[in-house]
Amino acid sequence: MAHTSYDKYLETEVLTADPLKLVNMLYRAAIEAVEAARRHLASGEIRERSRKITKAWEIVHELRRSLDDQHGVDLTRQLRGLYAYVQGRLLEANAQQADAPLAEAERILKTLLEGWSAAHAAAAAAVEQDEPVICLP
Repeated sequence: MAHTSYDKYLETEVLTADPLKLVNMLYRAAIEAVEAARRHLASGEIRERSRKITKAWEIVHELRRSLDDQHGVDLTRQLRGLYAYVQGRLLEANAQQADAPLAEAERILKTLLEGWSAAHAAAAAAVEQDEPVICLP
């Protein structure tokens, strides 16, 4: 249940978002969690670092769970492997208290966000031109 104005806004944003926008929102949240984990690592805040890494891991897990094996099989397989790799890097960063795996996870997530943002823009343009839109995982 939403408590603040921001919470209410975010809840509305999530409930009204199309699937591509939801994926973009998840990528952004994962990236923000990794960035925060890196800041907490640098300042020696172990508990907060671990919480943010766990949050990022859970978001990537949800992205991985949401993949559709019925459409875009090659893309789905590649994304599933990439998500598993990112999750592994996050776990490694947490266990070793190291920044390099976090930095790599962040770079990968940002690259994926760029791709999904481009897909979202292309889908929006297609809708404006009344063209059929196919949304894969």
